[in-house]
Amino acid sequence: MPINVKLLKEIAEVAGAPGHEQRIREIVIREVTPLVDEVTIDNMGNVYAIKKGKTKKRVMIGAHMDEIGFMVTHIDEDGFVRFHTLGGFDPKTLTAQRVIIHGKKDVIGVMGSKPIHVMSAEERLKLPKTTDFFIDLGMNKKEVEKIVSLGDPITRERGLIEMGNCVNCKSLDNRLAVFILIESLKELKNKKIPYDVYGVFTVQEEVGVRGANVAALEIKPDFGFGLDTTIAFDVPGSKPEEVITKLGAGTAIKVMDSSTICDYRMVKYMEKVAAKHKITYQKEILTAGGTDTAGIQRMNPGGAIAGAISIPTRHIHQSIEMANKDDIQGSIDLLTNCLLEIDTYDWKF
Repeated sequence: MPINVKLLKEIAEVAGAPGHEQRIREIVIREVTPLVDEVTIDNMGNVYAIKKGKTKKRVMIGAHMDEIGFMVTHIDEDGFVRFHTLGGFDPKTLTAQRVIIHGKKDVIGVMGSKPIHVMSAEERLKLPKTTDFFIDLGMNKKEVEKIVSLGDPITRERGLIEMGNCVNCKSLDNRLAVFILIESLKELKNKKIPYDVYGVFTVQEEVGVRGANVAALEIKPDFGFGLDTTIAFDVPGSKPEEVITKLGAGTAIKVMDSSTICDYRMVKYMEKVAAKHKITYQKEILTAGGTDTAGIQRMNPGGAIAGAISIPTRHIHQSIEMANKDDIQGSIDLLTNCLLEIDTYDWKF
């Protein structure tokens, strides 16, 4: 069955910089409300989609709604906008890219920098810094200030397209996980589940797993699943030991990242479920970068038995990101079956 690209497109294209997740939150609430027993929102803006199980053990799934973005910090005398990054960017990928400043209305800008024609030989050899860039709105200062204020969020401007068996868009990190969690809740709608499931659409992950920390403190989960993208460095120039994951080679079961060593019992359980249901998977060891899994695992008295499902993604944290449709569907299948069968595994050390 093909994935719902129309819904994924809506989810991926909508704006939601860290701390400004209002638009994506509205879509999430619209989609999950008919699927679960209860929907709540906490003070930070996390959305809790709660489906009751047979017993009162709790399973938390974290899928962050926010995307990497920027914030307006200065408007100069000529109307050019300076900004601060919200999340990690590779500065060289910003050159001449379109962005959207979300002020009194949305306005398109372009990332400008010093043209190569007027760079010195020394400047041409230097790697760019985010502070080398400015945003050009094509307006003077007076016109800009009618629309834009300090603190306004900024997001990338890129629509979703299909390329071969892949989807390509800004913000697949982590709107893929938002989509996967929604689709998994659809699969569970008319099924009985063993434990209470808390599908949490979290905020501010890209600036430090902030929403997931708060949600885990509230839920106190016994079990947890992070749901996020991961690096697919299966491209020219990569060494075998650098690949992490490959597009089209299946969903990924996280072993560790820089913020989490996944519980070995959860890793084995997820492998067992994948094998039982003939779900193609690969194992992921990510030496840099973290996910909501860290908050789910540790922000809880006694901790949670936690692991993560990762979606292989090329060009991550760049202007566009790419993922394979089969890997996306495999992630839906793995999460759904893990939630249905979690009471069948021997969780003893």
